[in-house]
Amino acid sequence: MQSIAIRIANELNVNETQVAEAVALLDEGATVPFISRYRKEATGGLDDTQMRNLQERLGYLRELEDRRKSILSSIEEQGKLTSQLTLAISQAETKTRLEDLYLPYKLKRRTKGQIAIEAGLQPLADLLYSDPSKDPEQAAGQYIDIDRGIADAKSALDGAKYILMERFSEDAELIGNLRHFMVTEAQISSSLITGKDTEAGKAQQAAKFKDYFEHSEPLKTTPSHRALAMFRARREGFVSINVDITTEAVEGHPCEAMIARHVAIEQMGRLADNWLTEVVRWTWRIKLHTHLENDLLADLRQQADLEAITVFSINLKDLMLAAPAGQKATLALDPGLRTGCKVAVVDSTGKVRSYGCIPHHALQAHSRVRSHTYKTLRKT
Repeated sequence: MQSIAIRIANELNVNETQVAEAVALLDEGATVPFISRYRKEATGGLDDTQMRNLQERLGYLRELEDRRKSILSSIEEQGKLTSQLTLAISQAETKTRLEDLYLPYKLKRRTKGQIAIEAGLQPLADLLYSDPSKDPEQAAGQYIDIDRGIADAKSALDGAKYILMERFSEDAELIGNLRHFMVTEAQISSSLITGKDTEAGKAQQAAKFKDYFEHSEPLKTTPSHRALAMFRARREGFVSINVDITTEAVEGHPCEAMIARHVAIEQMGRLADNWLTEVVRWTWRIKLHTHLENDLLADLRQQADLEAITVFSINLKDLMLAAPAGQKATLALDPGLRTGCKVAVVDSTGKVRSYGCIPHHALQAHSRVRSHTYKTLRKT
């Protein structure tokens, strides 16, 4: 696995030494503006944008490594760490992938699946999954146990269902495939919460969000301003937001079909096929859809915030670069003894025409020439 410095250097298309020097300065407490302005000789000329990106990636990758170590330690303490799992965790390049891998081993409150396992229903779940030719009702009859809370065959089958649902919903590869499919194919929809637009004193406020009372568009192309407007409408309590695949297919949801293919469940007319199909349906609707929807909305919110900041920075730049003295061409000087004199020229519209830096030795030479010329003129 590549070191953090090498990875950042490749992402920013700069030299590893530049990254190492910049990281050292950041660790010493230097700020990005300070490094960009006064430590260019150490970083090889990394500008402000490159330094900002470097700082963000450095923080993310360090958090990723810390989380990786924590996860490996946690799974090892449980005695469930295998060489294959270690390799998969070591190669995970994002926090999302890391959490998907950790999901089956994450310490959590007792779930219905765990309760069913404690009641001795795992053999029933394994039997029906591995041999769909078995009759679910008949097989479940052998696990009825009043003392364990299994009053009838239906209770036994429900417990076995929860066991398989949790097993399928904690498959990192399946979650990754479904997430990718949702990102490319899902629609984000917002709809009015009944009665919210007519509540006393809220009609005027609700009118600001009327465009999102019944709105739907592809998730992958949702612009940041509309995403933020929907999130604000939800925060104000006027709309609910949903992310799902819009389909009119009679045979079922496409994500349910993906789950079925991944876990090798298919409808072949066997006695347990309908029950297994119901397990797949519940896995998507109860477990995976909500989990992925929350993840995708969080990602959309983060992306929308970043785009909004970018737009704001562009507008601020235009404002800061507006004609400083009215409709006049302007020459700006920023003297510096160590780094030289910075020079910038803007025209009468405020557009930057040229900028640069005059080294200190050039200024000294110019000063000597000017002094000599002045003395010569006085003598004549």
